[in-house]
Amino acid sequence: MPVTIETAEQAMKTVYLNVVRSQMNDETDPFYNHIKSSSKYVTGKEVKKMAPYGVNGGVGAGSETGTLPVSGGNNYKQFTTETKNLYGTLSISDKSIKASANNAGAFVQLLNGEIEGLMKAAKFNMSRMLHTDGTGILTTFKANAVAVTTLLVDSCRYLIEGLTIDIRDTAGSIVAGGDARRILSVNRVDNSIDVSGAVITTLATDFITIQQSYNMELTGMAEIFKATGSLYGVDRVANYWMRPYIKGAIAGITDIKIQAAIDYLNEIMGSKINYLLAPSGVTRSYYAYLEATKRNVNTLELKGGFTALGYGKIPMVSSRFAKEGTLKLLDTSQFMFHHMGDWDWMQGQGNKILTQIPNTPVWTATLVKYAELVCDHPGGQAELSGITEDAQPA
Repeated sequence: MPVTIETAEQAMKTVYLNVVRSQMNDETDPFYNHIKSSSKYVTGKEVKKMAPYGVNGGVGAGSETGTLPVSGGNNYKQFTTETKNLYGTLSISDKSIKASANNAGAFVQLLNGEIEGLMKAAKFNMSRMLHTDGTGILTTFKANAVAVTTLLVDSCRYLIEGLTIDIRDTAGSIVAGGDARRILSVNRVDNSIDVSGAVITTLATDFITIQQSYNMELTGMAEIFKATGSLYGVDRVANYWMRPYIKGAIAGITDIKIQAAIDYLNEIMGSKINYLLAPSGVTRSYYAYLEATKRNVNTLELKGGFTALGYGKIPMVSSRFAKEGTLKLLDTSQFMFHHMGDWDWMQGQGNKILTQIPNTPVWTATLVKYAELVCDHPGGQAELSGITEDAQPA
């Protein structure tokens, strides 16, 4: 059967969509795999849920014939946050479709390549968002006073070749000539990138975001692990239970330091820590500590094919996007990924997935998910910071 736009759409609906959902839901990030997803508490465009804190007030002791304790219901705070709009777009030229019209195998190979590329980018971006602060800032620049296309940056941690980026100033405005560029190469030794387009200068206060994503991303871990400001519409200064336990200047990581934080969260905040999250340098430091103390190195198998060191039965998971020099201690039962539905193709007029880009011979399709990450009990989580990381290999 000849390949047409109609048969391509049918394949994307019936074959590729299940593959896309499986990869995005199971292979994106070990932390994402460990938390629950639900469409509960999504009202319209927002997530609205009542978060409990403290204990019920209706308890007490008394005399044999005295007055019973006055009832006191549970304490709740209303959490409200808007679902974030997560997109992934691919495009196929009309010529490439025509070229493979009589060769189904060639077209499958073409479509496979485009969708696999989209999945790689989407998983990279999704995993990064889970660990960052929602602003979408990938890095700030060094001062690039001479107009160039090789630009010095402060960090390459969240950068990868192929990303389409915006270059913004400290106020968040697009720098003149700095929008919608692609990263052509990343030099992780010199902390520099090559970008497409004309030469440009940058200030040390300018920064990079994913295209059109500034202040539009998921409320990730970096935002949850703050002690001030508002989270889900609740002021953290006025509500101490909203502030995670954060202890700095840890230096060498040891079991005692980890256990002290676990004990605090268990005894004071009522949390059951079941997940440790760190960058690879911290997990290597813990590995070195185990070797130095002649301890057995316990490895755990996780969902999605991921592996982790074990602190007893608790996995210590490494993520390339976890904050440097930190170890997060999490009760993942307190996290939920709220969504309006699973990943799906955006459908236009006539329920079409592939639509023509106006005035171009190019067809485009867009994956979409509307979702938000919510932690019901931020104060029941902990972060140990200032940990000495094992050095990267030379």
